Amino acid sequence: MIRIERTNSSNPDFTKLVELLNAYLEKVDGSDHSFYMQYNGIESLKHVVLAYENNIPVGCGSFKKYSEESTEIKRMYTNPESRGTGIASKILEELENWSKELGFKSCILETGKRQIEAVNFYKKMNYSIVPNFDPYHKMENSLCYKKTIL
Repeated sequence: MIRIERTNSSNPDFTKLVELLNAYLEKVDGSDHSFYMQYNGIESLKHVVLAYENNIPVGCGSFKKYSEESTEIKRMYTNPESRGTGIASKILEELENWSKELGFKSCILETGKRQIEAVNFYKKMNYSIVPNFDPYHKMENSLCYKKTIL
């Protein structure tokens, strides 16, 4: 049984999952990791979604306002043993719905080219590649995506 919960960045389950995400990204991003980390602080995130399986936190995601029309999806992560079960889809759909409830028209996000699973996931979730937005416009490893959520 999967339970989806809306919360904020002060939730300790979110903090633990983000620590796992950061450890994974440190390996994948290599020398680019420090650049990305400056934009991945969680202290000010007010819109966080957690997924629980049998009351154990197994995945997370969040968003922040990017512009008057768009939210930026941040800190998406699913425990490796829970991947391929639809948890990430449920988290992202909840983030999109929450964004829509707040009056936003689209969601944008950035992921790294080396994160093949994430690239494939966002394509599956109908996100389209767009030109890299700030602060990623000069990062060769970055791919930026957008989805209209009207």
